[in-house]
Amino acid sequence: MQGDRENVRKAVEELKIQVEIVKIEDLQEIINRGVMMTPAVFIDGKTKVAGRIPSPDEIKKLLQK
Repeated sequence: MQGDRENVRKAVEELKIQVEIVKIEDLQEIINRGVMMTPAVFIDGKTKVAGRIPSPDEIKKLLQK
């Protein structure tokens, strides 16, 4: 899914912050993280969104917490 990463990139660019964006495609790694539905967004190792693509505005709010 391209839209999920694009929304994260857009949010990060708008906030003018430096983050590492990692796309995990390994099924075992996804399972190890406890993700039951994809796509998922993790921030600092914690699941913030799963099973849908969050909007750039929602991602910005999550990053600012």
